[in-house]
Amino acid sequence: MKPHEPIRIEEVRAAQSRIAGVAVRTPLVRLNVEDAPARIYLKLENLQPVGSFKLRGVFNTVSLASKEQLSQGLWTVSPGNTGQAVAWCAKHLGVPCTVVVPERAPESKLAAIARLGGEVVKTSFAELMQVAQTHRLEGMEGFFVHPFSNPTVMAGNGTIGLEILEDLPEVETIITPYGGGGLSCGIASTLRSLKPEVKLFASEVETGAPFAASLAAGEPTEVEHTPSLVDGISSPRVFPEMFPLASRLLDGSLVTSLEEVTSALRIVAERNHVIAEGAGAAPVAAALSGQAGGGNVVCVVSGGNVDSDKLAGILGGQTP
Repeated sequence: MKPHEPIRIEEVRAAQSRIAGVAVRTPLVRLNVEDAPARIYLKLENLQPVGSFKLRGVFNTVSLASKEQLSQGLWTVSPGNTGQAVAWCAKHLGVPCTVVVPERAPESKLAAIARLGGEVVKTSFAELMQVAQTHRLEGMEGFFVHPFSNPTVMAGNGTIGLEILEDLPEVETIITPYGGGGLSCGIASTLRSLKPEVKLFASEVETGAPFAASLAAGEPTEVEHTPSLVDGISSPRVFPEMFPLASRLLDGSLVTSLEEVTSALRIVAERNHVIAEGAGAAPVAAALSGQAGGGNVVCVVSGGNVDSDKLAGILGGQTP
């Protein structure tokens, strides 16, 4: 695929109008940790109707599709959060939905997709990555919504950047989870247009941090990947069409350990009474580690869809 270009601010503002009244304008709150290395703020995307930021980009994309394109329904490939957003939109439109998921997808996310009326098709992680690259799978029909490699998805995600600037004009650093890059690049496109001096970091976990490795190599690089509770971002590779844009817009990747992420998840739950999934807690872990420096640091809590048994274990001190 052809590499993506930065999303124009006009497209982000148009997306903001389309998703108004559907996606929640989420709050920005201070993390209640007195001895943190920075003034850390939480952008609470876990409060969206589907429990993650994904509704912004998916609804913006579906809103731009024609009736003919939507006539056979929607489908996507997703570990869970995009699947929930696509299923939500399909239910809203009254059309069928199919979500291709990895075999190890969290049960809480699968149950949410089913609850919204989506049909789940399980496949191997390797085939999932292949479908994400080719946008095709035998037997799948309807309008395909890519989780991240789509300009209209990134434009919807970029609306988070608009809200951060409205609520905290003096923001100095923003940390976003990096999975496919659609969230990071959407927000970064907005900030580079409106306040380019803000430091913008991706957040990854050592169980699979391909963006950090790719930045070090100067090209998309595959890394060893270990499945973990940070299912939303940990992966073996950076997609080639995303790397030029991400490396151009972002100042780097902050990599933390699984133990640091689970500790951050506990802190967010105990201090702010907020439930974050592993990917959503990763930026907080990076900020608490001091890697992002001081000043006003915003962490995008991308979602809160975590299995209840895993959450109970984490709150009890475990690192699953």
